[in-house]
Amino acid sequence: MVRSAAVAEPHGKAFASRRRDPVTKREAVLKTAAQLFLEKSYGRTSLDDVANRLNITKPALYHYFHNKEDILLGCYRWGTTLIEESLNKIAVQYGTGLEKVEAFIYAYANAMTVNFGRCVMRLDEGDLSGKARAEVRTYKRKIDRRLRSFLQEGIEDSSIAPCDPKIAAFSIAGALNWICMWYEPEGTLTAEEIASQFARTLTQGLARNHRTIDPANKIGDLHLRA
Repeated sequence: MVRSAAVAEPHGKAFASRRRDPVTKREAVLKTAAQLFLEKSYGRTSLDDVANRLNITKPALYHYFHNKEDILLGCYRWGTTLIEESLNKIAVQYGTGLEKVEAFIYAYANAMTVNFGRCVMRLDEGDLSGKARAEVRTYKRKIDRRLRSFLQEGIEDSSIAPCDPKIAAFSIAGALNWICMWYEPEGTLTAEEIASQFARTLTQGLARNHRTIDPANKIGDLHLRA
């Protein structure tokens, strides 16, 4: 069992005052919806559920999102932005390809323990419209290409043993995405401890010299929180 260091916050407070800015209210809708998607699943969550949890009327939601699918895409966009920001930092702060892959795993594993990461990875793409499905797949491809580029860089700089970057990326992504299925916020390990163990374990088979870093010490600013 594992636990998260994050503490749930009363997102409904964002709507307690009419003076709150629209961005804050939009974020409150996304955070509340992500929590409900985890509790009930995307398919079983209605806009009424989101409105009731926020203590607002259903029509008020339409000021920020067109429908439930629009909310889900908002979760995807937010989560992807968090991950991309981490990947940009990794690209400039780390030296070898192996170090970048290990930092990628650490950051992505953290993302799989926050509500945005957990809810979107549990989603059945069959619940989405064709247009939304295409957008979601575009996000996934962008992250996959970035991981493959780190792997290829490691092969070229000899920090990673020769391998097929595509197969290696699929193996890593499969392990990381499954975190959302077994992760329990009230468990015994923190999100950072999980991320560190995944980073060490998943890179040991890649390293040419089987030397690993401790990503928790190097990327303390890459923890994703939502």
